[in-house]
Amino acid sequence: MTDLDIAKSVQPKQIAEIAKKVNIPFDDLELYGKYKAKLPHTLIDEKKVSKSNLVLVSAVSPTPAGEGKTTISIGLTEGLAKIKKKAIAVLREPSLGPVFGIKGGATGGGYSQVLPMEDINLHFTGDFAAIEKAHNLLAAIIDNNIQSKTYSLNIDPRTVKWKRVMDVNDRALRQVIVGLGGNTMGIPRETGFDITAASEVMAILCLSKDLEDLKKRLGNIFVGYTYDKKPIYAKYLKAQGAMAALLKDALKPNLVQTLEGNPVIIHGGPFANIAQGTNTVMATKMGMSLADYTVTEAGFGFDLGGEKFLDIKCQSADLKPKVVVLTATIRALKYHGGAHLKELTFENLEALRKGLPNLEKHLENVLKFNLKPVIAINKFKTDTNAEIKIIEDFAKENGYKVAIADVWAKGGEGAIDLAKAVTEVVEDNKTNFKPLYKWERPVEEKILTIAKEIYGASAVEYTAKAKKDLRTITDLHLDRLPICMAKTQKSLTDDPKKIGRPKDFTITVREIEIAAGAGFLIPITGTMMRMPGLPAHPASEKIDIDKDGVITGLF
Repeated sequence: MTDLDIAKSVQPKQIAEIAKKVNIPFDDLELYGKYKAKLPHTLIDEKKVSKSNLVLVSAVSPTPAGEGKTTISIGLTEGLAKIKKKAIAVLREPSLGPVFGIKGGATGGGYSQVLPMEDINLHFTGDFAAIEKAHNLLAAIIDNNIQSKTYSLNIDPRTVKWKRVMDVNDRALRQVIVGLGGNTMGIPRETGFDITAASEVMAILCLSKDLEDLKKRLGNIFVGYTYDKKPIYAKYLKAQGAMAALLKDALKPNLVQTLEGNPVIIHGGPFANIAQGTNTVMATKMGMSLADYTVTEAGFGFDLGGEKFLDIKCQSADLKPKVVVLTATIRALKYHGGAHLKELTFENLEALRKGLPNLEKHLENVLKFNLKPVIAINKFKTDTNAEIKIIEDFAKENGYKVAIADVWAKGGEGAIDLAKAVTEVVEDNKTNFKPLYKWERPVEEKILTIAKEIYGASAVEYTAKAKKDLRTITDLHLDRLPICMAKTQKSLTDDPKKIGRPKDFTITVREIEIAAGAGFLIPITGTMMRMPGLPAHPASEKIDIDKDGVITGLF
């Protein structure tokens, strides 16, 4: 059976029934049909947040074989419910780009899914559309001001980096010229499109504490410079009020359910290789206000989403996670050990052993935050007992907890051992989370700390452009912002071809972007794709809908 077949074999409960499980009054639900609802900000209770147990699900370095963090997050939530813990999952929203492209949806898989999967993967409650509109409104305001003869701020169009966004993979829009058609059509300039998940507005929404904080952050978006070199922010264009108005409903977290009828909050969806890669602060705090255990995830491997979750989101929102679940698959570790992608379903003990250092590095990184990791082996039917034993022996020899998570095939039943391992760490109460660095340290020191401690680099080099950007950041008094490294997800290095656990390499920073609204700096390493293209045979070819409105082909 496909994921969609399994999802359709289960009749979801009315969302009001799900809300009762975490004591949400019916009057607090803003219904989007029978199975979805938005939740008011008043449900956040800081006292309850401080007492709740936050569980972060991360993973080894991603491979083409997939690792399954979302599937593990959902399965763990089901497993915690099986052992009578009040639990809720808090996840990111899928982007339409991957849904119609190559990766597919992001609602889990098998018997560890979120419902209604079709709605969540296709538009959901319109949050991405609102973010897209708010982002593009600022783009329109910028170009209008450049064109204006009456209210011009004297913006130098050559310094404007703010592109437009849309939530579809379309390589033809990466670079475009706007303002063509004569002197009444605008000032011609080169710009382009990013995918919506890469928008700074998305990052802002995910880090905002409330509506006022959202508006303040939107106003702080750095636009560019005037012709006489003065910085321009969105608040100078008086854009933040209208942008916030468009995002009023998008700021509210969304309530849905697992296949087994447990509550899930899904909200926000920034990429982790160019942004922070986690759901919203408001969704996480709402989950922690409603349940004793809140299971959340961060995008890609621990070196990207995990580090950013802990150093940016947790410091910004004063969150203190209790345990990190590190997702690993035998297939992924064999790939990191040099096995060919087409041979990952065959037993290969040598490749598995060679791939273990990648897992080992991510585990060591978790410990640097004073947190204890639990290894979750995301089980596939092709995994052999001998392969599983290698990982279990590795964990035992190094003092790590490990559990097999057979959640795709068994749902919550397949995560009971994992749930017990997680609760043992939490109830042991010996974690004392601390971030990797303090925000007030110099920018270069913060970058070097991440590169050395998390990636395993020996040095960081800066291009002439990056050195100029460092001076600009200091001149704008933005040097105390945290660091959101833009790096390939495929490797611990900035070279996607270097798999496993490379050592003593150099990270090269090409440039440093300013995300003053989101509240972080983005050192760019390697080539970052902000508007992906479609493959030769995109997933959209298999998606269809019949005369009765039944959708097929989603995965």
